[in-house]
Amino acid sequence: MSSTTIAPEANEANDEPGLKKGALGLVSGVVIGVDSTAPAYSIAAVIAGLVLAVGLQTPGIMLLAFVPMVCVATAYYYMNRVDPDCGTTFAWVTRAMGPVLGWVSGWAILMAGVIVIGSLADVASLFTYLLLGMDGAADSKAAVMILAVFYIVTMTAIAIRGIELSAMTQFVMIALQITALVAFAVVVLVQVATGDATPSSVDPELSWFSPFAADGGSSAVVAGLLIAIFIYWGWDSAVAVNEESADSSSGPGKAALLSTVILLGVYLLVSVAMVAYAGTSLFGDFEDDPSVIAVIADDALGTAFGKFLILAVLTSALASTQTTILPSSRTSLSMARMGAMPKRLAAIHPSWQTPHVGTVLVATLATLFYVVFNTLSQNFLFDALTSLGFLIAFNYGMNGFACVWYHRKELTRSASNFFFVGLAPFVGGVFLTYIFIKSAIDLSDPAASDLGSSWLGVGPPFVIGVGSLILGLVIALVLRARSGGEGFWARRPEVVAPGQISGVPGDA
Repeated sequence: MSSTTIAPEANEANDEPGLKKGALGLVSGVVIGVDSTAPAYSIAAVIAGLVLAVGLQTPGIMLLAFVPMVCVATAYYYMNRVDPDCGTTFAWVTRAMGPVLGWVSGWAILMAGVIVIGSLADVASLFTYLLLGMDGAADSKAAVMILAVFYIVTMTAIAIRGIELSAMTQFVMIALQITALVAFAVVVLVQVATGDATPSSVDPELSWFSPFAADGGSSAVVAGLLIAIFIYWGWDSAVAVNEESADSSSGPGKAALLSTVILLGVYLLVSVAMVAYAGTSLFGDFEDDPSVIAVIADDALGTAFGKFLILAVLTSALASTQTTILPSSRTSLSMARMGAMPKRLAAIHPSWQTPHVGTVLVATLATLFYVVFNTLSQNFLFDALTSLGFLIAFNYGMNGFACVWYHRKELTRSASNFFFVGLAPFVGGVFLTYIFIKSAIDLSDPAASDLGSSWLGVGPPFVIGVGSLILGLVIALVLRARSGGEGFWARRPEVVAPGQISGVPGDA
């Protein structure tokens, strides 16, 4: 097509149009990072499971889960400082550890996007019908799927139309989410304090913030952590738009760090409010059911506010549908730009300056995945979502290790380098490696599957998650063999040039 150009390498002078430079500021990056996690939907979806696992220590588990996230966000900050490439983990693992691991890391990002986009749109569709009081449509798989596909198409069109339009859309959605969540939490806590809550309500205590005080000991802590760790997933979208940011080298990294802190604050406030208001007894009927937050809001504040919370969850899932497209499409752009994927995927729209071909491809694959497998079995879709834990832990963990290895010669130059550039990313990587292994052990049991069946002697989530990574490795090895080790596959691991880093996030 004559209207298509090929994006240049990041930071490389080129007369051809690329991604739109300087389109986003720090605030826009934070909005994209927070919205990508779908905070209203995430807290609603996991709160019951967490309470069932650790009881009153739910806020403490959320605090503990924050630790590896902020450690890995530090790794993103420092890798982005030296290489603001929209391919993020793909580009950085390639640079630090070579093309095979880099390719698999990019593949993990793409697979996660394909699996989750349809499910997020499905939630937005379901909650749209609930908001409108159309219970019949909400109970109809066909009606929910049709609206979900419409939402994917709409969010894809916004993403293609321009990064600035995407950011404006996210501003509106995050404002609604945060306003609803904070207002809900504050009013509910006031009712607890004045004795107007449920008979099972509990006054908040500082002991709730100690994750290791949970009944059941370490096994309960691990069970809760496996649930809580992934409600933070998505803040890295703030870094995926680095090439479109005004301060591409440090702004996106700051946005990622700020996003994790904001998420922690929101999650702690809302979880304390919900547990204090309802105690622990209510949640047993709502495991994996995000409507629990609306039920509590309806009981505490009436149907109107319950609808407001439904609207917040709806916009949360819808916003995340769009922002999840951003890192996936930009990863495909970066991979194509380096010669790791077909060159066509590096196409940039000459007017809107977005990776329109990659965006359409990701959205199309996500739609097909959602429609086909949701039609065959909704339980398969649930198992696929469970398998996301493997892809997320692998992606984030690899970034932590890549940061340490890439900067290894600089770590002893100062205490700040050692702690912020080395130790923090390494701790994040080790933490997520443990989560990966623990998840593999737990999810290899067919009984842990929604399908309740055995594939190759293990549970379907294990096969889907670990199998996706193995498939990515096989494809990488085949591509390298076919290339004869030339082009992208000839790249060798690098190490950071002296003097390119400073020790504390936020330094110039």
